[in-house]
Amino acid sequence: MIILASAVFITSHAQDIGHDSDDTANQAPEIKEKSISSVPFKKIGKVVPRTSKEIESSSWSIGCETLDRDLANYDSYKNYLGKLGVKNARLQGGWAKTERKAGVYDFKWQDDIVNDMISQGVRPWIELSYGNPIYKDGGGATLGDGMPRSEEALKAWDRWAKALVQRYKDRVSTWAVWNEPEVTKEVSVLEYVNLYIRTATMIKSEQPDSRIYALSLAGKIDYADGFLKALKEQDKLDLVDAISFHGYPYNPDHMGLYVQLKSLVEKYSSRIALVQGETGAPSGKTTGALRDREWTELTQAKWDLRRMMVHYGNGIPVNLFSCCEFIYDDARRRGLNAKGLIAIKEDKSFDHLKPAYFAAQNVYSIFDDTLVLEKKMEFSFSGTKRTPTVYSWRKRNSQMSVAAIWFGGAPCGESNELVPVDLVFKDAKFENPVYVDLRTGEVYEFPPSNWSQDGNTVKFLAMPLYDSPVLIADKSAIQLP
Repeated sequence: MIILASAVFITSHAQDIGHDSDDTANQAPEIKEKSISSVPFKKIGKVVPRTSKEIESSSWSIGCETLDRDLANYDSYKNYLGKLGVKNARLQGGWAKTERKAGVYDFKWQDDIVNDMISQGVRPWIELSYGNPIYKDGGGATLGDGMPRSEEALKAWDRWAKALVQRYKDRVSTWAVWNEPEVTKEVSVLEYVNLYIRTATMIKSEQPDSRIYALSLAGKIDYADGFLKALKEQDKLDLVDAISFHGYPYNPDHMGLYVQLKSLVEKYSSRIALVQGETGAPSGKTTGALRDREWTELTQAKWDLRRMMVHYGNGIPVNLFSCCEFIYDDARRRGLNAKGLIAIKEDKSFDHLKPAYFAAQNVYSIFDDTLVLEKKMEFSFSGTKRTPTVYSWRKRNSQMSVAAIWFGGAPCGESNELVPVDLVFKDAKFENPVYVDLRTGEVYEFPPSNWSQDGNTVKFLAMPLYDSPVLIADKSAIQLP
């Protein structure tokens, strides 16, 4: 039995939930899935990683957060940042770390990080966030604390923010204002709006061609609606280039928050973009999001890959959270946040690179700005009762196809069991297709008996699929030894 489907942008919350459900309406009861334990094709190598310097441009970002609070040690993992191949990195400004004495700024800690990132081919973007308790009503210095409120504290915020932008505007062109303001009950929409307007206005005056991200939204759509409504009433929507949103669903394919935000933003502006500013899975016991499920380094790698691909397949830039593990030590939360691609020891020194590091490295090496997203590619499949998730791209210079495929109907599991599926793609272009497991980086050739092309219709037989993304790509799109 052949089931027809198409790879398309997610356009509604209902479609999103349906895509991630058991999809019983499309199941074919007479299909009996077969399974195999390994890829039955000839292995021809592994993806050769490219450093950040070797990649000209891409939209990918990695999280290097919490350095403003010394929850992680940049020196312990900096040697692995450029090797990852990512082109952008999220930093937090650290007002309280920079200004420990009123009116005296010590930017050395941030100079060292920014300059090192740029030397490795990584462009930082900086989030101006968190208060400074040396000022009365100056707000707290960590997540969930209040904003600066007193006139003295707000003027001090203005001075620090301006000094920060002036110092780095020759190296930093993207800024964000505050992190997850809605998680603090005492921070009203109006208070955030006022802080955002005064800060964004300053940034644009100092750096007119800068990009500014608003909200870094944890999930409250009503908060985002109130923010946009207030800006529209004050004719200040032009101060927002993009809204950054966060998300940690159990099933990484769930895109409900994006769908709601997209619909909301379209009511106010056709110019404001959406950016995934924070998302990632832990590799074990963790504090923070996803702490109430069991995780392993395997399920982390699968989750991160699917989360990256489903966003990239919808044209959304992704900041993966995070490059390195860190340790909370504030009054609200304590313990290891295990979402990093790099594991650390108790003293915050380097321990090891997780499988998720190498999985992300494979993505960054392949999916740069030489790939163009296809909004729709029709495909059909047989041999399984599960509808595969498919997104496709083309290389700019050759128009050769690259397709990412996985089973996305459930959260990631511990099994790597493969199901052979027959796939037919329309309007695809391959000259020498290869099979790539993004998780391991292993590359296999398709035997001539397993694929055929008739015009722009390409058929692949016994394509091994599982709950982690694999690629069908023309060999010219993959860097091999």
